[in-house]
Amino acid sequence: MSAAASLHGAFSTALRHAETALPASVAGERAARRLAIHRNTFVVSLVDALVASFPVTQALVGETFFRAMARERVLADPPRSPVLTDYALDFPDFIAAFAPAAAVAGLADVARIEALRIRAYHAADAVPLPDAAYHALLQAPTRLPGTRVVLHPACAWFRASHAALSVWQAHQGLADLADAHLDGLDTRVSDDVLIARPVFDVRVAALPAGALAWLDALAAGRTLGEAFALAHASSPHTDDGALFALLLAHGLAIAFDLPPES
Repeated sequence: MSAAASLHGAFSTALRHAETALPASVAGERAARRLAIHRNTFVVSLVDALVASFPVTQALVGETFFRAMARERVLADPPRSPVLTDYALDFPDFIAAFAPAAAVAGLADVARIEALRIRAYHAADAVPLPDAAYHALLQAPTRLPGTRVVLHPACAWFRASHAALSVWQAHQGLADLADAHLDGLDTRVSDDVLIARPVFDVRVAALPAGALAWLDALAAGRTLGEAFALAHASSPHTDDGALFALLLAHGLAIAFDLPPES
């Protein structure tokens, strides 16, 4: 390792850990004071970025707890890229493993909704298929089971272990997120969540029974027929029409790959 790389590594460690001594080549009282200022700026700016990215998550635990949790994340795992949106995407996993956060059921899943909204907003643009493409496909029922669907790059989906979607929705449209009313919500009921951005606005919606298995199958390149079969295997309450309607309602499909005509 070169001297410059060694110095860089030592400085990085000292930046994150106040108890770590500076390299001898830059040690000294003045250097320590300047490093302390830099360390504070480094940590606070990243904590502020996480605060801005996860407003509902912060509202659920309070600013003091959230900032302390975010600070722990920054010190334990600082960004490896200058793109701070990438840094935000991994924060739900940190929350899920952060023991003090376990007191708030489903907190990591609420954070996952907020992280996937960020991902959707910055995902590549794509043009959803027009209504005419769906009409044409439905006019060829023998080819429909063998058709593959190319999904929009901005869409994502997951199963929350608690009612994360209902909790997130309760905080929308409020001037002060502290005014959210969660009374009456059964947070033990899990939600299947869809995040999509067909054009400009990011959408968050509940998914019907079987949709997770169906979307997973389509994303893996399975045909519609195979995807419907897997959806029914995952849930006896699967409704094929409700699943197919998801594509049109949320602009999830950007291309149909039809099998050859027999």
